[in-house]
Formats: sequence, structure tokens, C-alpha cells
Amino acid sequence: MKTRVSELLGTKYPIIQGGMAWIAEHHLAAAVSEAGGLGLIGAANAPAEVVRQEIRKVRERTEKPFGVNIMLLSPYADEVAQVVWEEKVPVVTTGAGNPEKYMETWKSAGIRVIPVVASVALARRMERYGADAVVAEGCEAGGHIGEQTTMTLLPQVVDAVEIPVIGAGGVGDGRGMAAMFLLGAEGVQIGTRFVVSDEAVVHENYKNRIVDAKDIDSVVTGRSHGHPVRTLRNQNTREYLELEKEGAPFEELEKLTLGSLRRAVQEGDVKNGSVMAGQIAGLIRKRQSCAEIIQELVSETKTLLKGAERWEE
Repeated sequence: MKTRVSELLGTKYPIIQGGMAWIAEHHLAAAVSEAGGLGLIGAANAPAEVVRQEIRKVRERTEKPFGVNIMLLSPYADEVAQVVWEEKVPVVTTGAGNPEKYMETWKSAGIRVIPVVASVALARRMERYGADAVVAEGCEAGGHIGEQTTMTLLPQVVDAVEIPVIGAGGVGDGRGMAAMFLLGAEGVQIGTRFVVSDEAVVHENYKNRIVDAKDIDSVVTGRSHGHPVRTLRNQNTREYLELEKEGAPFEELEKLTLGSLRRAVQEGDVKNGSVMAGQIAGLIRKRQSCAEIIQELVSETKTLLKGAERWEE
């Protein structure tokens, strides 16, 4: 399944695993890369030396390409940016900010730089500064999101830039992946489905909550202070949304979310923790290995795209 994205990444398939905080660590990243996709380590708010150790642990498990996702709002972003350069990580993706100040250094080391964007303007700016590709992520995705849907954002970004575009947000099976290609993407980034993979070191309660999710179970919090986050509904989100309606200050709202993702991922507190997941959670009904997930995605996508070719006037 060759596209400009798979050629750029050096992978068998143009599939990237999302760099999810507390979830995208070395076990998952290595498994995805071994299965033919691009596994990512989610640096999130981790100190630089923790990320360095994760990078080295991935290399102990696979010789295939992998990457690191850097959340640019992290207090350790500068140090992590230096670590990925020192460790010569093959690919860096970025989110929650603008990576311009790091790009020349990364590119000098041969690192492929792929920012996640939520607007046409940022996609164009990233192309001007030398990005190798961009991920156009719609608000269907889990975690921190923008306002535009994947259906509307992706084709506009494709029309605006010459570099390859990767679609993200709302991809959970071959139908979603085929749709991304028909909208002009040359690859996909998938998060939520990999959360329930066998290799993901995530509490069983978290995985089960995703598998049991209904179509209306995701909700967005944080719009009142400009940092919307998509999670699955629980006691935590109910309290948060109620406080938002009352006009609570950011500091009070932050108390509800501080450490809540870690509690859900590691301790299995899916009632008071933050169960980040995309809207596609309602479509996920089974647990599989990363290899099984990727093979199923590719098989379904190829079948659907072949069917699309038969639509002739």
C-alpha cells in the first residue's frame, strides 16, 4: 500500500499510530512499527530523559521506523526536541503549538517532521518552514481537538499544500481509512482503535470502556477556556460541564482534570478519570493485536477502494 506517506516514513503501510499521552509508550510504538505502520512515543509532559529511555526501548524491540510526538505546550518541549535530535529519531510529529523554532535543527539530522494541524493557515505555514507532511486532524478525534470536522478540514488542507497530507479524527476501520484517501489524504493517523490493542499498556477498565461505548458517549469539555478536549462521558465530565455552565474559573476546572488521564489509563478509574477517546469509540467492538488491526484496516480499505473504481459513468 504505497503512497508518498509510506515512502516518506519508510513503512509498509501509510498508517501512523497517534501519540497519545500515557498510552503511546514503547510497547505500543514498537508493536505498530513491527506490524508495518509507524509507531509513536507520546512525549506529552514527560521529562526529556524519560523520553530518551522510551526511544531506546523501542529500538530494543524493533529495527523498523518509529517516531516521537512532542506536545509543544509541555514544559520540557525544548529538552525533548534536543533529545530526538541527539537520538536521531526517524520521525517527529508535533501538536498543541508551532514547531518552527526546532525544524531546521531536526531537518539537519535527517528527521522527518510532520506537524498536526487544525487549520489551513497552519498547514501552509508548516509547508513554508519545511515540514515533510502534515496531519490534518478533525474534531472527531480524542484528546485535545480543534473545531473543524475531518470531513471539512482534510480536503481544504489537501487543496492548500503540495506536501502529503495525513487524515486523522474519526478513523476506526477500513471505511474511515478509505474515506480519508478519497478526500485526498495519502495516509491516516489512528489513535482510539490502538488503545484497545493487546500491546497497549492500558488498564482493562479503560479498554473495556471504549469497547462498550455507544455512539453518543463522547463529549467535549474545556470549550469555555479555549482548550477543548474530547473524552467519554462519566462523573468527571458531568461535574466539569456543570462548572463550565456556572462560569467557573479555569483554576477550579483544572483541579478536576489534574492527573485524571493517568488515573484512568494506569489505575482504571473510568468514573473520575479522563477517558480520552475519539467519537469512533462507538464503532470499536473487539480487542486485537496491532498486527491484526493493521491487516484488517488495509484489507478493508483495498476492497472498498477497488469497489469505488468500478463507479463509472
